[in-house]
Amino acid sequence: MLGIPIPLLTCWQCGRGTNEDRPTSILQAEEGFQMVELEKPAFDVAAFLAQVGLGRRIVQLAPKQPFFSQGDSADSVFYLQKGSAKVTVVSHAGKEATIRLISAGDFVGEESLAAVHGLRLATATAIAACTALKIGREEMIRVMPEEHDFSDLFLRFLLSRSMRIQADLVDQLFNSSEKRLARILLLMAEFGKPGEPEPLIPKISQETLAEMIGTTRSRVSFFMNRFRKLGFIEYNDRIRVHKSLLNIVLLDQLPEHNPQIPAMAGVP
Repeated sequence: MLGIPIPLLTCWQCGRGTNEDRPTSILQAEEGFQMVELEKPAFDVAAFLAQVGLGRRIVQLAPKQPFFSQGDSADSVFYLQKGSAKVTVVSHAGKEATIRLISAGDFVGEESLAAVHGLRLATATAIAACTALKIGREEMIRVMPEEHDFSDLFLRFLLSRSMRIQADLVDQLFNSSEKRLARILLLMAEFGKPGEPEPLIPKISQETLAEMIGTTRSRVSFFMNRFRKLGFIEYNDRIRVHKSLLNIVLLDQLPEHNPQIPAMAGVP
């Protein structure tokens, strides 16, 4: 029988020893390894909404091009980076109504986050050229519970939209069609939002404005001419809104209410 030497295992190698049996160099290496902790990089909401990534891509839309159509699969949410759009619904009889305006910084298509994956209930269409981030439903569902900064931003948007819907309902129930038109023009010019308003609003037809305020195109045309003669707006190809239009919405300063402004004949 050959006398082959068999190496003896020390106690720390066989796992039955204590730290005192381990060489100093190995203990230091183990301690150094235990002290290293991988930190999760901070979540940047602005970067997430500005850049492509897993489950998200940038889309460009020309005026009148749809983000999605009523009846499509609700599989994504859009974040509008630039431009303006409208949301419309069509009845079974074929009548179309504009129910909401969208501007930069808004989300659209949030109904896709419902517990049951369903169909689009409305159509979103670009009014002006738009740049938007398309976020897949699965990515939204993943990021919402994990990134609280993002979920806080989305919740603020939903609350703001809920308040806007209530204001639209009050406007429709209690205000005249002339006052409703003034309010829509101010909203499109982004009066009341942080930063400087955009006096030149995106090109929009009088038919669309009539749909939004619940009146006829002829009445919209009459009110637009009236606003222009009173110096509240200017329009040729696009509409320029002046801050004085706020007087109609906030102070009811129309000719019939203010003797210093000349009254106009033929007011409906």
